[in-house]
Amino acid sequence: MTEIRNDSMDEDDFDTTLSSDIEFSGTLIFSKPFLIKGRVTGEIDAKGFLVIAEGAVVEANVRAPSVIVRGSVRGNVYATDRVEIAASGSLVGNIAAPEIHMEKGCVFNGSCTMTKNARTE
Repeated sequence: MTEIRNDSMDEDDFDTTLSSDIEFSGTLIFSKPFLIKGRVTGEIDAKGFLVIAEGAVVEANVRAPSVIVRGSVRGNVYATDRVEIAASGSLVGNIAAPEIHMEKGCVFNGSCTMTKNARTE
């Protein structure tokens, strides 16, 4: 296990934030840094950095360059750069990424595949 970047991430660091009072269902597509504080059900297909904040709930397969999980994810995560699960994070599903970090105290139930390019899987 390794320590996850715990530098404070402010909403100002993100082009778009899905607020904690919003529930989104469907396919979420974006290309700039995105912060999820609410609930997403469906699919996430990103070309930008994704953070799932503490308290956020995602029930979706996720494709993004980099993903930080501080909330809850139920679905598979495919990243072309890295996946991080913080101590507050929970991921139930499979991970495919070249770099995977899990902080002590996180919850992970699934399998990990370290690949050079997870989008081709």
